[in-house]
Amino acid sequence: MEDKVKVDLTKFNPKEFDLGASWFKYAVWQFFNIVFFMSPFNPSSKLRAALLRMFGATVGKGLVMSKPNVNIKYPWRLSIGDHVWVGEGTWIYNLDHVTIGNHVNIAQGAMLLTGNHNYKSDEFELMNGPIILEDGVFIGAKAVVCPNVTCKSHSVLAVGSVATANLEPYKIYMGVPAVYKKDRIITKRGK
Repeated sequence: MEDKVKVDLTKFNPKEFDLGASWFKYAVWQFFNIVFFMSPFNPSSKLRAALLRMFGATVGKGLVMSKPNVNIKYPWRLSIGDHVWVGEGTWIYNLDHVTIGNHVNIAQGAMLLTGNHNYKSDEFELMNGPIILEDGVFIGAKAVVCPNVTCKSHSVLAVGSVATANLEPYKIYMGVPAVYKKDRIITKRGK
């Protein structure tokens, strides 16, 4: 029987990852992230939007991020459109760029995960890819969007589901991995 190659984590070099900013900026951001985003003592969406802009994010008008425990890894790799709601416990782990369109709702505990490791390699190196949430997307509570995924216009990722491939417009996806279940039909209120 032939010898199997094994993972050797001593070969993994986290310094190969490009922060996209200086270590000082990253350290200062971590302080602000803990104090103003993860803490329950700052419910101001306007202050959070201003801080994100200060650290390089593009943020539109009407951001609602008033609940605690929102964790954003690198704001300089984040673009948020107009009238976006971000729920409590959301983690935007943006090793690559995350683009969030207009009128997007990201529910409690959701995770936007732009990075993974190459489990087929003995060096277990990082593999990153962007995430795009187009206009009107709804990401359910505890759902995960994986690297290189686009959730197209008004698509829905249901509670606890994992998107490993693109979601088509006006479609609802459920499961692990998420699969198409039915169309999203939006009606006018009161009709």
